[in-house]
Amino acid sequence: MFKLTTAAAEQVLKAAKEAGTDGLSLRLAATQQADGSIDYRMGFDAPTEEDIRFQSEGVDLVMTPEDVPLLDQTVMDFVELEPGKPHFIFMNPKDPNYQPPADA
Repeated sequence: MFKLTTAAAEQVLKAAKEAGTDGLSLRLAATQQADGSIDYRMGFDAPTEEDIRFQSEGVDLVMTPEDVPLLDQTVMDFVELEPGKPHFIFMNPKDPNYQPPADA
């Protein structure tokens, strides 16, 4: 299933509190592009009856059943790719652009 790192969870919870959306779940969505790459989207939303609901690192997550095949096995992290510019990244072995992290 989809997982958050501790850093991603901390940032999501902080963003929810700052936006006044700390009662909502984080909705995840994905679309496969023509070239095979995956476009990821997320935002705070109330779950529907059809949603798949779960938790990771204390964050309530939701997605539609249609999004599960693309997002299964994905890990979302919050990292600084450039100094002073942190971003959410999606590490998904199903994405042709995915490169596993180098071993330390």
